[in-house]
Amino acid sequence: MSLRTLLVLGILVCVAGWWFSDHRAGPQAPAAAGDLTLACPLPPRVAAGDAPLQTDAPDELSPFALQAATLTPLAGFSVDARVLSREDYSSGRESDLSPTDLALGWQRMSEDAVIGALEISQSSRWYHYRWSDQPPLEPGEIARSSANMHMIPGNTAVAEALDSVRKGERVRIDGWLVEAKAADGWRWRSSTSRTDTGGGACEVVYVCGITRL
Repeated sequence: MSLRTLLVLGILVCVAGWWFSDHRAGPQAPAAAGDLTLACPLPPRVAAGDAPLQTDAPDELSPFALQAATLTPLAGFSVDARVLSREDYSSGRESDLSPTDLALGWQRMSEDAVIGALEISQSSRWYHYRWSDQPPLEPGEIARSSANMHMIPGNTAVAEALDSVRKGERVRIDGWLVEAKAADGWRWRSSTSRTDTGGGACEVVYVCGITRL
């Protein structure tokens, strides 16, 4: 067998090994600074009409660089909800990662009669609601069944889909709750609870998929 034939066979073996490991290894972390064209692995998906589904982040989903921060996945996240409000941001450090907040409501907080009885708004990365006489739901249920979420698009397709989402629509959003850290000490960490309120209660979602339902 000639040297040239041996070299060709060696290259083919290497390529076959790369293909097998790349296609059988499971979800890969989207690790490249600022690259919104890479694949974004999907977490387990919530059943239609259920409360948001939070799942453990797999060990192989490592921290990755995006813009001027490193994102660490904290948990898988999937939500089927109505868009109660949206607000876009272009100033502040957070806007470099997350240009849009969505206030989302699920289960009874997605019903027209409930939403219509509330005055809902967003400002300064917060979500606000109030009622005129009696609340349409017990206030604790309103807090548990709605949230303001900071959306970080995981790729260009998600960014385009996010740009078209409007108030009143029902959407499914799949991605990862994350913590963002920068070299100078700046930190932005997602809540991992649906029952907390006040400062730090918002979800920071690295979005891998948006479906308008």
